[in-house]
Amino acid sequence: MSRILGIDPGTRRCGVAITDSAQTMAFPRLALDADDTFIEKLTELIEEEFVGSIVIGRPISLSGNETQSTEVADQLFEAIKDAFPSFLVVQWDERLTTLEAQKSLSGAGMKAKNHREHIDSAAAVIMLQNYIDALPSA
Repeated sequence: MSRILGIDPGTRRCGVAITDSAQTMAFPRLALDADDTFIEKLTELIEEEFVGSIVIGRPISLSGNETQSTEVADQLFEAIKDAFPSFLVVQWDERLTTLEAQKSLSGAGMKAKNHREHIDSAAAVIMLQNYIDALPSA
C-alpha cells in the first residue's frame, strides 16, 4: 500500500508528515521551505517515500470563516494538484492543530524556544492522523 503525505501549509515553511505503509500512523518529516524549490523537494520526498496521495491542511477560523491562511493553503492545494495530476490530492480541516502540537511538544518536555523548528511538522502529523483516522476501515 502506498503512503499518504500530509502538508501543513505556511508562508515560510510547510510542515510535513507521512504515514506508514499500512496508512495507520503518521510520522513527522523535516519541514520544507515554502519557496521556489518547494515542488522540487516535495517531488523528491514523494519518490523516496512511495507516496500515493497527498493531504493538505486547510486552516479556517473556529467560526468556520476563511482567513488569509486559508487563501495560502488553497493556492498551495491548486499548485500541488497541477504538479501531481495523477495523485489523489485532498484538503483537510486543520483547525487547532498548531495549538495541539504546541501542547504536545510542551508535554513532551521540549522548551518553548525549541518549538519553532518542530511545530510545523508536529501540526502536519496531527492533521494527517486525523485524516487517516476518519478513513473507512478496509
